[in-house]
Amino acid sequence: MSRAVVYEKFGGPEVLELREVPEPHAGPGQVRVRVAAAGLNPLDWGLAQRPETAAMFGITLPSGFGYDFAGVVDEVGEGVTGYTPGDRVHGGALGRAVADFAVITPAADGREALWHTPDEVRAEVAATLPVAGMTAAAAVSAVELGAGDTVLIGGAAGGVGVFAVQLAKLAGARVLGTASAGTFEFLRELGAEPVEYGPGLAERVRALGEPTAALDLFGTEAAETAVELGVPPKRIAGIVAGSTLPEGVRLTGGDFAPPGSMKRILDAIVAGGLTVLIAATFPVEQVRDAVARQAGRHVHGKVVLTF
Repeated sequence: MSRAVVYEKFGGPEVLELREVPEPHAGPGQVRVRVAAAGLNPLDWGLAQRPETAAMFGITLPSGFGYDFAGVVDEVGEGVTGYTPGDRVHGGALGRAVADFAVITPAADGREALWHTPDEVRAEVAATLPVAGMTAAAAVSAVELGAGDTVLIGGAAGGVGVFAVQLAKLAGARVLGTASAGTFEFLRELGAEPVEYGPGLAERVRALGEPTAALDLFGTEAAETAVELGVPPKRIAGIVAGSTLPEGVRLTGGDFAPPGSMKRILDAIVAGGLTVLIAATFPVEQVRDAVARQAGRHVHGKVVLTF
């Protein structure tokens, strides 16, 4: 037997249970990973809380939990190349990440992913990258940020935002990041110029300088403000439902990250050019507390479960 976090009904953290389940094994074309850490994302508890969101992703009850994980390969199925037992890896497994073992089909569609983890990158760090890192990379790429750009990033202090700020800086852009006043010093340390969100945002942004691009990583306010300030919609990217964003704004997500994005992120981490901020770690037995902390939306950095 092994352990996995599961839920049999939709609801808040209280529906999550760590249970004993039959131990999974790698079949043909599959790799089994002994999980060491699992990073949390807003989508994880959104799927567990909202039936309509779960339905969009094909999640039915009972379900496992989580997407991001990192660990060590311990079984390799017939026909698999590129992975051997003992390899350090990280990746994504929709609804199956928060478990002692994750069985992955490396050649599957975007719902499963697997990358090698450099020796210099801890499992807790690697477990934060599949959703937030790749989503940030996709957003930065969508608007083709480069030297000379001034980019307005909405939700700059959030889980995706902290990656986007740093990737935008690495691309040579000046970054204006929307956030609450309590996060300003935090954002300055990342290299962003903070600006408080809320009514009057356009005037506050204009006082700092006219943006040439925008990334809206939380809601629609930054995208709407960018349009008001004259930024062409094709140079604005968002990650919420397309119908709520201004017309012409690019809708993106981790599946749209350019090839090689994860390697570039890992290289930047190893070189010291990108800092992964882990706000808190919890043992998997405290999964409910971890989800409650992450769902509070005032976490500066990622929340990670450890095994």
